[in-house]
Amino acid sequence: MIVKAFLLAAGLGTRLRPLTDHMPKCLVPIRGQPLLGWWFRLLERHGVQHVFINLHHLADRVHEFLDQYQGPLQITRSFEKVLLGSAGTLRANRTFVGSEYAFLICYADNLTNADLPALVRFHRERQSLFTMGLFRPDDPRRSGMVETDITGRVIRFQEKPTHPAGEYANAGIYVSHPSVLNLIPETVPSDISYHLLPQLVGAMYAQPITGYLRDIGTPDAYRRAQGEWTSDY
Repeated sequence: MIVKAFLLAAGLGTRLRPLTDHMPKCLVPIRGQPLLGWWFRLLERHGVQHVFINLHHLADRVHEFLDQYQGPLQITRSFEKVLLGSAGTLRANRTFVGSEYAFLICYADNLTNADLPALVRFHRERQSLFTMGLFRPDDPRRSGMVETDITGRVIRFQEKPTHPAGEYANAGIYVSHPSVLNLIPETVPSDISYHLLPQLVGAMYAQPITGYLRDIGTPDAYRRAQGEWTSDY
């Protein structure tokens, strides 16, 4: 199983204001537990040992949460005085993954119980450099829409298209080989969806995840997540 994961948690959470005026998005409570707590449970269950977390908005609150964590994960933290962007964070901290064959990249503002080992197995079977988890979005116009061929190779990627094609979207969960990080531009900020994924069309693979996934980044999505999520996850 993958032993290292980037958990991207530095977002401002502007769409969730006023809740995120005094609480970082990665700590909003879901059924009584901060979102990061659910992520830690998922990563622990699937054998991840070392997690990298980037911090920015209300970083002191996140530090307090991490200081109280007593689980098996080894946690590396990085405060970004200036936001580097999702891809910029990966590039700036690529020494974290070193020569690992593959590692996970996850957006911490998703609530999920995704079967991460299944995505990793698919990645290995395809001998892929980069593999994207997929899900069916409620509104394709607000998602990065993906089309694949019969083997799962990505043949088209459109970020928030006006006229979406296909039914699957980028789930914000990836498996990557370290060499992919060399494709990220040095400009700051740089974004995975806008600056990295377009370069990988035709070379990366994608597979629908099994399990629940919802981006809790809006008040409506957050309310829905509270109603849909159960402690059994």
